[in-house]
Amino acid sequence: MAEEQALRVTLGQHSRAGQHGINQDFHGAVLARGHLLGSKGIAVALADGIGSSAVSQVASAAAVRGFLDDYYCTSEAWSVRRSAQRVLAATNSWLHAQNQRGHARFDKDRGYVCTFSALILKGRELHLLHVGDSRIYRVHDQALEQLTEDHRVHLPGAQTCLGRALGVNPGVEIDYQCQPAEHGAVYLLATDGACAGLDAAAVHASLSRSAGDFDAAAQALADHAQAHGSDDDITIQLLRVDALPAGDPQQLHRQREALALPPQLAPRMQFEGYTIARTLHASARSHVHLAVDDESGRQVVIKTPSVDMSENADYLDRFLLEEWVARRLNSAHVLRPAGTERARRHLYVAMEYVQGQSLAQWMTDHPRPDLDSVRRIVSQLAAGLSAFHGKEMLHQDLRPENVMIDTAGTVKIIDLASAHVAGLAEGGAFGMSAAPAIAGSLQYTAPEYFIADGVASERSDLFSLAVLTYQMLCGQLPYGLQVTQVRTAADLRRLRYVPVRHWRPELPDWLDAVLHKALQADPARRQEAVSEFAQDLHAPGPQFHRDRPPPLARKHPLLFWQLCTLALAVAVLGLLGRMVLGA
Repeated sequence: MAEEQALRVTLGQHSRAGQHGINQDFHGAVLARGHLLGSKGIAVALADGIGSSAVSQVASAAAVRGFLDDYYCTSEAWSVRRSAQRVLAATNSWLHAQNQRGHARFDKDRGYVCTFSALILKGRELHLLHVGDSRIYRVHDQALEQLTEDHRVHLPGAQTCLGRALGVNPGVEIDYQCQPAEHGAVYLLATDGACAGLDAAAVHASLSRSAGDFDAAAQALADHAQAHGSDDDITIQLLRVDALPAGDPQQLHRQREALALPPQLAPRMQFEGYTIARTLHASARSHVHLAVDDESGRQVVIKTPSVDMSENADYLDRFLLEEWVARRLNSAHVLRPAGTERARRHLYVAMEYVQGQSLAQWMTDHPRPDLDSVRRIVSQLAAGLSAFHGKEMLHQDLRPENVMIDTAGTVKIIDLASAHVAGLAEGGAFGMSAAPAIAGSLQYTAPEYFIADGVASERSDLFSLAVLTYQMLCGQLPYGLQVTQVRTAADLRRLRYVPVRHWRPELPDWLDAVLHKALQADPARRQEAVSEFAQDLHAPGPQFHRDRPPPLARKHPLLFWQLCTLALAVAVLGLLGRMVLGA
């Protein structure tokens, strides 16, 4: 099979000091290879210190070095935006702390302050991060398209000052945008000192004269800026997209293609260093077996694709995702991988064995559980889902069959193959996209998955958790099967919640208020996080306690007894009347 095309670029850079003699700009790039190229991409960054400060060159160097070092250490599951903004937030906090150290009043014109701009090319997408007045351009044939906004404030007398920069405040707002990358596109990053006389003609002339040497072209543009009056520090980075990957930047499908489909497994069979003990579950999609690791003697679960799915490439690609996700989560309430690192010849997943029962079985055994028992399960499920959400993942298939309760009472979320991973969705891995896809059982799926413009989020998993909570309490679904019939926004408005107290009137009033909020058709009206929902179940706030009028017997006891006496008298008279007529 022909090797797939990888991401390739041509990069040129040049930086020089202005007339003051100290170059307060800093720049750098990481042209990643192998695994990091797919998971994190190529990063180019520059920063510009402010001329009035004697230490801003330290800020520029710290910003660029810290970004390029730390970005590649963030979780592969995170999106570029989250990874980059987390790193820049940490850098900003460090710079601001340096400014506050030993100063009763911080003067930003003399502190550790700098602008920052970065371009990250991952898969087939371009990500831009920016704060300050450095610039990122797209170079067209006849014009330069400025992709960033100058964060400058206009003052009286035609003067301007930086409105936003790293190090000024404890927090910083970073501009972010994402756009499709294009083969052959040329991008230019420049500090403000490089922008004098800069236009498309100058860029193309420099590229033409350099005959493909992008470092020489960047140097020629610096000469051009100085010739047009720039006396400031000058930094220029030129990047051309030479090749884009055809598909999955994670290349896990290549791993799948290198593995043979497993044979049909049976008890006492030897397979990949395991001895098969017995079959735990078999369906049209997969077979699950209990096995013993021959090296450690530990019990594990071996999951293999069924023969029916052997020709479904998308399913087989996603099959590997389950273990990929499990290896990147660290929670007692999410199924863990088996932990063996031995080489594989066949396509399978090895996970920890949970000795216990499914939540589906627990619900059968406890048709009318007490509220505390349900709360204990929900709190653990919320902790497991929070682990997903902390890595920018959605589970997307929370249902009774995908929850295990071990013999110690620990609740674990299993079956991770339907997870949505933001870091993979950026590159289109496994057919993922930012748009929601129905991956789980319909009756537990949030309504936003069913409408064309719906957006899946952490609150979608929250909806599924609330459905489970409702079902544990009363054995029913809060909307019946109405949610599965939703197709439009109008359908959402027609959803009617059935109070849980309709089935179990002995439960407290506030419980329905908490559940109803988590089960709102509009995600924005639900709790913000699964942890908030779990907290509301334990300690409902005043907003969940309805102000009901006191009963008449307590509010007006005399009137109550007068009405009771009157009702009794009417009843007695009616009875006497019937007796007289009967006589």
